[in-house]
Amino acid sequence: MSFTILYRSKKYRFIYSLSRRQLVAASVFVLGLVFVAGRSTQTVSDAQARIDFTQSGLVQQRHEVENLKKNTEQQLSGMMLKLADLQSRIYRLDALGEKLAQESDLDATEFNMSSLPAVGGPTGELSESVELEVTSGQDVIQQIDLMLSSLDDKTQQLEALESILLQHDVNDASFIEGRPIRSGWLSSYYGIRKDPFNGLPAMHKGLDFAGKTGTEVIATGAGIVTWASERYGYGNLIEIEHGDGFVTRYGHNKSLHVKIGDVVTKGQKIASMGSTGRSTGAHVHYEVLRHGKQVDPLKYVYRNSRK
Repeated sequence: MSFTILYRSKKYRFIYSLSRRQLVAASVFVLGLVFVAGRSTQTVSDAQARIDFTQSGLVQQRHEVENLKKNTEQQLSGMMLKLADLQSRIYRLDALGEKLAQESDLDATEFNMSSLPAVGGPTGELSESVELEVTSGQDVIQQIDLMLSSLDDKTQQLEALESILLQHDVNDASFIEGRPIRSGWLSSYYGIRKDPFNGLPAMHKGLDFAGKTGTEVIATGAGIVTWASERYGYGNLIEIEHGDGFVTRYGHNKSLHVKIGDVVTKGQKIASMGSTGRSTGAHVHYEVLRHGKQVDPLKYVYRNSRK
């Protein structure tokens, strides 16, 4: 099978024959050109659409990044303001700690509250230098870590200082001093004296404070009541333990106003003066014991402050 092309004019005559193979090849070539031409037109249109879509996506992403940056800067600015507020509070804690340490006569080298936290920040609106700082989130994180470490150190110092001050308060309150009555007079001293009942020399292991029946008997130091009842010779007796081996006794009371186990404060009314037990008149027999042995209470009565 062949295909013949015949062209005839007045001057020319053209004849061209194609074999079957040549005809198939020509057909394939023509179809290929048509396909490529159609494909080329479609690709340009798709590419333009894809470019437009990509551009709109980039614009949207840019807006999102700008919003993220703005929000981040605002958050960092807020964090810096918060850090500045915390720093000012730390300064006030430092001042308070130093004042308490000085008033308590503590070693300043052991309670050095003046070390400043390694942070910075404004106390009002952000300045240009701060705005530069807040652009670095890592710097803010480092400042927060340093401040937390500083707070931990100061917390430990203040807890130790609090413990010492509380101990001082306890020691001051339990420190024995003063008279066991609010009104009255010293009627008998500590030491050898003539027994008022038999006239023989006898050891008097306390002080007697005389007064009117019903006069308030007060604790000379804070402590715990370990006895509040009648005892031979003492009549109605109150015994208070103050710690550090010290105990005080208050005898011959008319009535008792505390019971065993009560915690009493210095100057608190614990009894009313009377003449119970081995007594010749209204008075309170006052003893001070140190590690179980009576000592002369006089030096504790007439001291006004700790030495």
